[in-house]
Amino acid sequence: MAKKDPTDLTVEEKLKTLYQLQTILSAIDDKRALRGELPLEVQDLEDEIEGLNTRVEKIQGEIADFEAAMGQKKGDIAQAETSVARYKAQLDDVKNNREYDTLSKEIEFQTLEIELCNKKIKEATVKIDEKKKEMEDTQSLIADRNVALEEKRGELEEIMQETRDEEEKYKTKARELEAKIEPRLLNSFKRIRKNARNGLGITVVQRDACGGCFNKIPPQRQLDIKMHKKILVCEYCGRIMIDPDLAGVKIATAEEKPKRKRSIRRTAKKEETEDKKEETED
Repeated sequence: MAKKDPTDLTVEEKLKTLYQLQTILSAIDDKRALRGELPLEVQDLEDEIEGLNTRVEKIQGEIADFEAAMGQKKGDIAQAETSVARYKAQLDDVKNNREYDTLSKEIEFQTLEIELCNKKIKEATVKIDEKKKEMEDTQSLIADRNVALEEKRGELEEIMQETRDEEEKYKTKARELEAKIEPRLLNSFKRIRKNARNGLGITVVQRDACGGCFNKIPPQRQLDIKMHKKILVCEYCGRIMIDPDLAGVKIATAEEKPKRKRSIRRTAKKEETEDKKEETED
């Protein structure tokens, strides 16, 4: 038998198929709800660890920069010391006070340069020690977060293992139903379902109200829904609406027992009054 084109389905068939799909998707949602906040917790831990690893890389880069700066300053010190030694040697051969003053100033300048470089090296050493301590703390935090992540992943995997087979069956059935629905209607349904807080894209009419947002539906619109002539949506929440009979859903009605009990009480009381009246007459 040839497969029926989704566009050739009647409105009733479309609504039934949509409701069946909603039922399957709700069942999948229920399975996923068993996982609780675990997927989000796992994702948060993974993001945090990634951020901490990035911080470690940044700290390592900063340490490398400080060490490179220290190496440069040590080179500057060696060069300055060489200059000082040369200038001091030249002092023995000066011919006038002007040359002596010039060499003395150069020696003084190079000596100050050495002192400044040593100061920079000390500051860089302190910074390196601070950065190494920060890196150790960060790596320790990463280790703790990795332990927590493995625990959360284990819990999540255990829950997923329990529901995976059943969830896959639901997914297969959902794909089969989606193939029976025309793309435009399916996309609209998915968009409504995505924006709905409870994940309902189609809902039955319950006690003259939308089963999704519980707003009252006018009588004429209820009649139109029962006619199954076209696909109608709730004017408040936008969900597709379906008649309970077409969906195969039995809506509970209010019981009349309390009224019968009150009626029984009234009857008993009336009989008692009549009995007393007869006794008085006798």
